[in-house]
Amino acid sequence: MSTAPSTESQVTPQERGALDRFFEITRRGSTPAAEVRGGLVTFVTMAYIVILNPIILSSGTDVAGDSLGFQQVAAVTALTAGVMTILFGLVSRLPFAFAAGLGINSFLAVSVVGQVTWPEAMGLVMINGFIIVLLAATGLRRLIFDAVPVQLKTAITVGIGLFIAFIGFVDAGFVTSTGVASPPVGLGIEGSIATIPTLVFVITLLLCAVLMALRVKGALLIGLVSGTVLAVVIEAVWHIGPKSGADGAVVNPGGWSLSVPALPASWFSVPDLSLVGQVDLFGAFGRIGGLAATMLVFTLVFTNFFDAMGTMTGLSREAELADEKGDFPRLRSALIVEGVGAVAGGFTSSSSNTVFIESASGIGEGARTGLANIMTGALFLLAMFLTPLTSVVPSEVAAAALVIVGALMMSQIRHVDLGDLSVLIPVFLTVTVMPFTYSIANGIGAGFISWVVIRSLTGKAKQISPLLWVVAAGFVIYFARGPIEAALGA
Repeated sequence: MSTAPSTESQVTPQERGALDRFFEITRRGSTPAAEVRGGLVTFVTMAYIVILNPIILSSGTDVAGDSLGFQQVAAVTALTAGVMTILFGLVSRLPFAFAAGLGINSFLAVSVVGQVTWPEAMGLVMINGFIIVLLAATGLRRLIFDAVPVQLKTAITVGIGLFIAFIGFVDAGFVTSTGVASPPVGLGIEGSIATIPTLVFVITLLLCAVLMALRVKGALLIGLVSGTVLAVVIEAVWHIGPKSGADGAVVNPGGWSLSVPALPASWFSVPDLSLVGQVDLFGAFGRIGGLAATMLVFTLVFTNFFDAMGTMTGLSREAELADEKGDFPRLRSALIVEGVGAVAGGFTSSSSNTVFIESASGIGEGARTGLANIMTGALFLLAMFLTPLTSVVPSEVAAAALVIVGALMMSQIRHVDLGDLSVLIPVFLTVTVMPFTYSIANGIGAGFISWVVIRSLTGKAKQISPLLWVVAAGFVIYFARGPIEAALGA
């Protein structure tokens, strides 16, 4: 399949029907069955967000002493993810699914609502989204995207691959915190794989790897379903139970991480959408002052902007839709809709919605068009009514797909000539800082700053886009925002 994106809508003899022509299914070397299968795999891999996002957001108590209800957050999480995923699929026709971004929801729950109320915090998220939409609509976001050297775009892809693999290892309990300064992480519990959930992860991982090596169609889906069935049987026999109690404290180190893989007593629940519209757009500026609120918005924009840019770069390369410069079809519309995701997430109180790196699992299963998004989005909308069912797939099983896809994305490093140290070091920093700091934006920032500094001081300043200098300077402010806020009294 050609790696060059198709931006025209010409009909080839192989295309069949309006659906094929609209999504360019045949042209991208896919089939409707592969798209549906890929969309299903993406949903299965992402379904945990319907459980995890409420855990994160409902844990934060705002300055007024209020908190968000778990069931309400679960409902709007599924609603927003479903609507935005379908919208992105229809407008951009790319297989990139949307959901509440984990970096921003944690930032809101831990840092923001200690200063403002939840409606005011969601107002800041909406303002962040409006700014991103404006940057995309005016073409500035595209200019920044184009200013990034192809070597760094490839490094972003590889870094995301390692990042999602690391997420998978952590979610599965294969890698855990040691609780000491050195080493900060280790294998399993006290250096060994000592829990059944982690063993299920290992079995699922190896099964997926073997099936993919054998080029079995639906390898990831077969592996995920098999792992889930195994987990359900194990739980039914041994009653392992959850790792944490209702208050989040660890009560059973050998338990399941996010959800217990057991068939629910009730499969249906009526979604509570009362959080929709509970937003105070400018209240934070009156409560904490314009400067402090502006710094919060700055952090949200930088995180949202570059996390999404990095994720879309990596996914488009993995789907073989990017050209030699790293551009992909309908880039401008994709960037605009991604900004709309932040606005929608703030309006529904589900936190900023953005492109999810777990979409790579569906791409690994064969998804190449927005038709896969229709499948994923429809399942998210269905999940509003079937919230108990989304907890059947344990995170340990979904984590296996993340590790496999991370390995596939890492293979992109072969496209970078690492013989030049002025290229090698920025690429290395981009790739390593992402998983080590648990942030795509941090990795991009380290790569941009080091690229500008090293390349300019080694006689290659004329090869650097002026816009990249501006963005690198912005990242310097982003990394130093804590001392800057303290100095300004924000």
